[in-house]
Amino acid sequence: MMNVKKIAVFLLAAMLGTIFLAGCGSSGDSAKAGNTKKELVFSKSQGPYSELFEQAVQPILEKKGYKITAKDMSDLLQADVALNEGEVDFNVEQHTAYMNNFNEKQKGHLAAVSPIPTVPAGIYPGAKAALNQISNGARIAIPNDASNTARAYALLQKAGWIKLAKDKDLSAVTQQDIVENPYNIQFTEMKSLNIPAVRSDFDFIVITGSIVYNAKIDPATALLTEDILPYLLLQLVVQDKNKDAQWVKDIVAAYHSDEFKAYMKANNKGLWYVPKESQ
Repeated sequence: MMNVKKIAVFLLAAMLGTIFLAGCGSSGDSAKAGNTKKELVFSKSQGPYSELFEQAVQPILEKKGYKITAKDMSDLLQADVALNEGEVDFNVEQHTAYMNNFNEKQKGHLAAVSPIPTVPAGIYPGAKAALNQISNGARIAIPNDASNTARAYALLQKAGWIKLAKDKDLSAVTQQDIVENPYNIQFTEMKSLNIPAVRSDFDFIVITGSIVYNAKIDPATALLTEDILPYLLLQLVVQDKNKDAQWVKDIVAAYHSDEFKAYMKANNKGLWYVPKESQ
């Protein structure tokens, strides 16, 4: 009887071990599949960054056997929610400052893996056509979303029109951080998309790259452009768990490839700031 019992216990243990190993194998296979998958979905918006990806990066990836599908998004918040929930694999529309804010406010798990070409924010003419036409009581429209509001005030400081508190991080400055405003500038913070349509109502406007592009404003008409700080460089963004996946490395490699560099050399007419990593 003891032998029969021992045999039964041994068989049960063997069965449980087999089930456990099968489960582990399934998990490993799943992780491996996620790491090496060839069908990718990215969130697409109306603007230069998605178009640059489709025109210059996607063809490089397709030559490597990837199938790329775009999923249209109405705004960047929707795009990040979709990415965080796994509906898409990546996006190419945001800088680190925006991504970090999303992670903090929305409990996100997104990671920036590589800087990519960026269109700088700039001061553009409104009713006035030159920087030296700044005058007392000038009216200036600037974006009202936090990260782009901060870069607008930093740009106005670069122009010499205001001074900001020295102890304040430029990535987080607000109107309250202005310590000198010698021209008594009147600031109107408003939705970026609406600024080009009312530019004649202001002496000057500050707009970001995607707005410049979508409004079909010639980037060469910028009176002054920002010095793009590292946290304002556009990034390839993925879920944190995927940042070391092979498909992510392949996208990064495409942005750094000779083929992409040749495309930028032939097609960049002053719109793009290209990070050193992509030059």
